[in-house]
Amino acid sequence: MAGKAETGVVKCPVCSGDFEPSRINSHLDECLLDHQTPSGEHTPPAKRPRVSDEAGSSGGKGGAQPESAAGVFSLFHTKTRGAKATESEKEPDTSTTTSSSSSSCSNPARSQSLLDIDRPLAEKLRPTTLEEYFGQSKVVGEQTLLRSLLQSQDIPSLIFWGPPGCGKTTLAHIIASSCKKKGTARFVTLSATSASTNDVREVIKQAQNELRLCKRKTILFIDEIHRFNKSQQDTFLPHVEYGTITLIGATTENPSFQVNSALLSRCRVLVLEKLSVAAMGSILRRAVDSLGLRVLPDDAVEQKRLTSADRCSEPQVCIEQKALDTIAHLCDGDARAGLNGLQLAVQACVAKARSTSTHTLQHIVVQEVHIKEGLQRSHILYDKAGEEHYNCISALHKSMRGSDKNAALYWLGRMLEGGEDPLYVARRLVRFASEDVGLADPAALPQAVAAFQACHFIGMPECEVILAQCVVYLARAPKSVEVYMAYNNVKTCLRNHKGPLPPVPLHIRNAPTKLMKELGYAKGYKYNPAFNGPVDQEYLPEELSGINFFTWKPTNL
Repeated sequence: MAGKAETGVVKCPVCSGDFEPSRINSHLDECLLDHQTPSGEHTPPAKRPRVSDEAGSSGGKGGAQPESAAGVFSLFHTKTRGAKATESEKEPDTSTTTSSSSSSCSNPARSQSLLDIDRPLAEKLRPTTLEEYFGQSKVVGEQTLLRSLLQSQDIPSLIFWGPPGCGKTTLAHIIASSCKKKGTARFVTLSATSASTNDVREVIKQAQNELRLCKRKTILFIDEIHRFNKSQQDTFLPHVEYGTITLIGATTENPSFQVNSALLSRCRVLVLEKLSVAAMGSILRRAVDSLGLRVLPDDAVEQKRLTSADRCSEPQVCIEQKALDTIAHLCDGDARAGLNGLQLAVQACVAKARSTSTHTLQHIVVQEVHIKEGLQRSHILYDKAGEEHYNCISALHKSMRGSDKNAALYWLGRMLEGGEDPLYVARRLVRFASEDVGLADPAALPQAVAAFQACHFIGMPECEVILAQCVVYLARAPKSVEVYMAYNNVKTCLRNHKGPLPPVPLHIRNAPTKLMKELGYAKGYKYNPAFNGPVDQEYLPEELSGINFFTWKPTNL
């Protein structure tokens, strides 16, 4: 062995201590455990060569021995900085020179660890406690109902409804973690995208056995519960009703439309909001601290001072504060997209630095341009078949009704950029031209019809400006809903009429045959063009004589 001395002692390859041959094996077991690097700490591996007089005499040339020794015992080189400094003091000439040389020729271990993340950062940093859970204070704040229920471990059936990346699944995992720690319930997770009804029945069967034998409840978490159809959702009904399982569902769709009403009545719906920029900043700061990145301030002078002060220290991966702010704004309240975008940008910068590494120490700085490249906003939160579809068209309609052309253009853009069918928007504009503009500007309806035809002819993206022109025209046009309201009054009158509807007066009926004329059809009808002035003639049934649907109120019935 290279570490064996002439006096019969063996040098430990980890701590360089001298030990008797009979004790070296047991010492190595303890020494390796003591010098193991903690999981959260990424320090550069120590590559100090094991150089000694004994090794030099037995190995021939002392200059070639350090490289082979470092290669043989590279497994053990996970010492802390304190141990490395102590050894450097013992052998200042050889170890200090070799250590600095190896650091300048290779990237730091922290950079390597950033490249070796085998899971998405959003999954790796998923919070396990409410203290790490940001942005939903209305749902899980200090004085909220859910937090009190979590503390008492009395969790009801819940439906979490919110946009992607707002923390629905994470909140369910926090509940699971709390239950596992206290042993009060068994937690089972299924995804409606892959699970079948048989899988659900199997979980329910296990829950029945668990409750009967162990007196322990089962919490069943169904992710994307809206993917289950109505009959599949009916499977939960009796078991949620009897308390066999506590159901927790997560959905991005409106539960009023996508969840069975009978099941919805047995669950409490909690609405999770889109994460604010401040909440995203807290989440990103936690991620940066976990990755061991250094945040550089926005001040260019201060940033230059910090980087120059650390020029002689080991290389670090830094990120500009401006870059973090960009992520918080671009991710649109989606923590998953923000964290994974951060991971992509950091890994790209580290990989680029490794491929172009030089023999000089340098910091790796993740800048705003890298973030924008790694987090391109390729889509807008919009679902053509979901609630957002109806929300946006309602906002467009109301903005035009309120003559706010800027808001109308914005909501139009939200729909078109989200992938909405332009013909659907054009049909709604035709309706608006008659419903809200009406006779105040009779030219509005031809404008809307022409816009529909133009969109049909040329399609997207060329037709977007045509829709924009029509939207601005309708927003600026004077408004009148008298026709719309009058016709609604007619419908109300017909629907609320008691008994059979009144017949058409005989004098305004058509009389194409002799028999009909003999029965009195068209008798006494005054042909208007035959008179020079207005004609006094009743056109409504006798029961409705004198009614004015433009001023009539349904309460008059």
